[in-house]
Amino acid sequence: MIDKQTPKMSRTFGTALALSLGLALAGCGGMPNNRTLESIHQPVVQRVDYTIDVTTGPGGLSFAEQSRLAGWFEAMDLHYGDRVAIDDPLQSGATRGAVENLVARFGLLLGADVPVTPGYVNSGTVRVVVSRTKATVPHCPDWSGKSDSNLNNATGTNYGCATNSNLAAMVANPEHLIKGDAGMGDTVVMSSTKAIESYRTTAPTGAGGLKASSSKGGN
Repeated sequence: MIDKQTPKMSRTFGTALALSLGLALAGCGGMPNNRTLESIHQPVVQRVDYTIDVTTGPGGLSFAEQSRLAGWFEAMDLHYGDRVAIDDPLQSGATRGAVENLVARFGLLLGADVPVTPGYVNSGTVRVVVSRTKATVPHCPDWSGKSDSNLNNATGTNYGCATNSNLAAMVANPEHLIKGDAGMGDTVVMSSTKAIESYRTTAPTGAGGLKASSSKGGN
């Protein structure tokens, strides 16, 4: 009787052992392997160019074309971080000045570098290009590497997602994530020194003495 049950018990034990090994390997398959403090999910900056062609004349842009261009800027919600440039085959100073005035209403400057856009700019027209960048962090949040075991002492797959996503959402100009902002020659120390120097050199409001006043009323 014992000999007849032995093969059955062996098969049962073998099945249980294979199942336990499979579960262990499945747990190791989702184990994180990033052993650095650098997040595997980084902000990705994408740029999109929007164009509009406006008709020009000898004196630059007509009032109607300026109104159409201003309406397009408003519809585009032109804001800080956008870059505006013009592709003018005639290089008209009057046209550039008109576009600069419109762009200045939104607190921006007209750029000198014109992105390459598809199509041909016909004679008598000027192409206005608005370049807009956007920063996102793809595949965040990421819980794919969640595991009960971490034999590599690694950071999780979701590590850094919150910080990088917030940074991508809050940065005013996403291009600064790539190459930073060009300095104006003044450092933070120089700017703070100006404020301190102004505070020190400005005379107190009471330096000239108190103004004489009388409690007697006059007619």
